Amino acid sequence: MWEYEHSVETSATPEAIWRLWADVENWGTWNAEIEKIETNGPFAAGTQITMTPPGDDPVLLRIAEAVEDELFVDEARFDGLLLRTTHRIDRIAQNRIRVVYRMEITGTGADEVGPQIGPGITADWPETMASLAELAVR
Repeated sequence: MWEYEHSVETSATPEAIWRLWADVENWGTWNAEIEKIETNGPFAAGTQITMTPPGDDPVLLRIAEAVEDELFVDEARFDGLLLRTTHRIDRIAQNRIRVVYRMEITGTGADEVGPQIGPGITADWPETMASLAELAVR
């Protein structure tokens, strides 16, 4: 298994973060690594999202879990691997939250392939999460 986690603290409300997450069609507003994005349903478990990074092939994600104002989990599968990303909101004080993204890569060859592909997938997380938090406090 390969894993990586990054978090940011913000004064944004959980509801503001959730609204941005649930507005899948506009993820590109705060995530520069999205050229095109489409969804086949509501922001809920079972919905598929097709996300195309700039100059790359589309990536098919499935929402595995969604708990309003708390977390959502998306999964991508390819070549015997499962890439599972948890996006979580932790309340840390009266007017502060921590937004946490955690990726786990499991499956056939994950110990070898994870360190090769994981860092490239998660490299933009600090910038993306900072943009998300900044937009949520406006």
